Amino acid sequence: MERGGAGTGVHPARPVHPVDQVPAPGRLLAGGFQHVAASYAGVVAPPLVLGAALRLPPKEITFLVGAALFTAGIATLLQTIGFWKVGARMPFVNGVSFAGVAPMLAVADARAGHGDALPVIHGAVIVAGVLGFLLAPSFCRLVRFFPPVVSGTVITLIGITLLPVSFGWIQGGRPDRPASLTNLALAGATLATVLVLRRLLSGFLRQIAILLGIVAGTLIAVPTGVVDTTATRHAALVGFPTPFHFGHPVFEVPAIVSMCVVMLVCMTESTADMLALGAIVGRRADEKVIAAGLRADTLGSAVSPFFNGFANSAFAQNIGLVAITRVRSRYTVAACGLFFVLLGLSPVFASLIALVPQPVLGGAGIVLFGTVAASGIDVLRTAGLDQGDNLLIAAASLGMGLIPVVSRAFYDNTAIPETLKIILNSGVSAGCLTAVLLNLAFNHVGRGRRTP
Repeated sequence: MERGGAGTGVHPARPVHPVDQVPAPGRLLAGGFQHVAASYAGVVAPPLVLGAALRLPPKEITFLVGAALFTAGIATLLQTIGFWKVGARMPFVNGVSFAGVAPMLAVADARAGHGDALPVIHGAVIVAGVLGFLLAPSFCRLVRFFPPVVSGTVITLIGITLLPVSFGWIQGGRPDRPASLTNLALAGATLATVLVLRRLLSGFLRQIAILLGIVAGTLIAVPTGVVDTTATRHAALVGFPTPFHFGHPVFEVPAIVSMCVVMLVCMTESTADMLALGAIVGRRADEKVIAAGLRADTLGSAVSPFFNGFANSAFAQNIGLVAITRVRSRYTVAACGLFFVLLGLSPVFASLIALVPQPVLGGAGIVLFGTVAASGIDVLRTAGLDQGDNLLIAAASLGMGLIPVVSRAFYDNTAIPETLKIILNSGVSAGCLTAVLLNLAFNHVGRGRRTP
């Protein structure tokens, strides 16, 4: 019997968009774990850097890492599953933003006792998160200033600015030193494994080629002695991030101002990331989606300090994974968020992810982040660079965005305000703002008076 035919009064069911499809349990878990592997290093790096700077004992640093994983999981679930008008409901991983590291270190340096810094930092993050949540409906209207020439430039910059992260992993976390032959071999073997698997496999196995490559790279690394099992041997089986473990939040104006600037930078980058992901998954990120996504970012940030976490934002790393695997289901990333929550509650399992050597992550990162840059170039291809001044807009914006990538010390001038440095030292933010302003200047302001 036909369904939905003319005159029957029955309408055929609308096809479910790939973003809203729920994969089979096995694929769901494997895909979620693949996102964990791709983003784990980005989540734990900020608390590791901050913990070391605050001279916290190893046990407390481990606690900070667990808290970061737990709160990243909550923020990711807010983003992918959502409720009310919170959550873009797209395959986005949310984690600790590295943009806040420098201001947090500045807060610590300004205090005689470093142990007193975390309550001040947490208080500032709470205020910044609440402010960002209130600004989200207005901030999302910036989407009309992101035509293909702007969004394509920003997506390209996201990939290019992430590539040095993978290079740093190959260098063992020491970008100032050359990579060892062992690290180069491990990265090369991982990269080659991923490429071969993508070429030879099909179906689901092809989709998880990145995860299989990381597992293979880790197994190859075992005989070299690079795999460090110390953290696993000393980790507890269960550990809940006790609320306000380091003390109740303290609200100080200078720290709050710094974190509010960071929050605006994170919101700018998240807007660009949502536009990029929307183009990749085939669901345009309009004002409504961006507003909901920014609410998830900022609400997750405001809640995180209660569990000893920090400001969260969308992770661009996972855009590359979505692009290369073509697994667009938001429920796959929701599984990643659930994994993060469980890892935060079980330090011993969280330490298992830490077994993956940095050079192995670096080899896989070349593919992941390079894919993002290539996606941006594809968007620029449709931007009409041969029309008007679009080529000039893209060129100048890419140049501005690449400055901090090429030279981290470029803006280390004492005459430049610290709040401005936060923006300038973020290649994505600097390039994004440049592209938006140039697009306004060349394609909007005084357009009617210009000679065609």
